This record gives sequence, structure tokens and C-alpha cells, in this order.
Amino acid sequence: MFAGNLASAMSTCRRLLPRALLILAAFSAVLVLPGCGDGGGRAKEFKTVAEFFPVKLGERAVRLQLAVKPMEMQAGLMDRPALGADDGMIFLYQRPQEMSFWMRNTLIPLDIGYFDGKGVLKEVWQLYPRDERPVKSRSQELQFAVEMNQGWYREHGVKPGAKLELEALKQALVARGFDPRRFGID
Repeated sequence: MFAGNLASAMSTCRRLLPRALLILAAFSAVLVLPGCGDGGGRAKEFKTVAEFFPVKLGERAVRLQLAVKPMEMQAGLMDRPALGADDGMIFLYQRPQEMSFWMRNTLIPLDIGYFDGKGVLKEVWQLYPRDERPVKSRSQELQFAVEMNQGWYREHGVKPGAKLELEALKQALVARGFDPRRFGID
């Protein structure tokens, strides 16, 4: 009796398996594939932290790398021998907070500008190579920090009250594969 039931069950499986695989394949294509590509059959390729994006700080055009992931933020500009004249790095946080940066393994003298969630520059501080003393913000309502070569803010007249171009930052976040709304940028 067991052998007969087994043979019957195997026959049913052989008959239904091709249909089940076809249904599974169609279901996978409907749920998975639309989120995986750019419509051309290729996976969407996002930019990395190494890419520079054009953004305006005040009236000045700069090129910024976006430090978004924890490891990118931790590494920052460490171990780099130089930074282009109008190049920098922006650190993006999901909610307003007090900021504190230090210069472990950072070889370049920098300025750091602390910006609120609306992109308004609130504070500028100097940072010195390999100085591990934290440089804390006064405000607890900051969301972005932009590191530039030391003296850059002063030399270009970018003072507290200047605006960070949030629309360009929004586009850069999308190019990196992040939802700008996570950072309060609509």
C-alpha cells in the first residue's frame, strides 16, 4: 500500500512541478525585478563615497563627497595627503544633534562648518592635523557638517547664515542610493 501511495504522489508531483515552477518564476519577476533595475535589464549602479558632487556653499560652487554610512563617517578624510582647492566632505545625520569631530589620522588642516537641517551655516571651526581633541559644536540643532581645507570659509566669505544648496544635496543622495527624506530633505 505504501509503494502505491508513493508512486501516485510522485506522479502528481511530476505533473504539477512544472506549473508550480512557472508560477514561482512569474511571481518572482513581479515582486523582485522591478526594484532591481533601471528598466533596461541592468542593476542600478549607485555612486560611492569616492564620488564628488557639485553643491553650492553660500554663493561658492564646491565639490563634496558624501559620508552617509557609519564606516564612511568614521573614516572621513583620514590618511589623505591633500584635498582639492574647492573639494570637501559632507557628513549627513538623520536628525538634529550636537556635533563633535576630531582629526585622528587626518593629515590635512581643515575647517568644519556645522549646518542646521535647513542648510543654514551656524558655526565654523578650525581642525588641526592629527589633533584628537574633540571640536564640539555650541548648537544641539545641527544636521550636516562640511569639512573643507583650512581657511576656505574665511577666504570665500562663507559665514554663518550662508546656505547649503539642499536641492543639489538631494540629487547627490539619490545618486548614492539614499532617500533624502531620511535626512529631512524633501
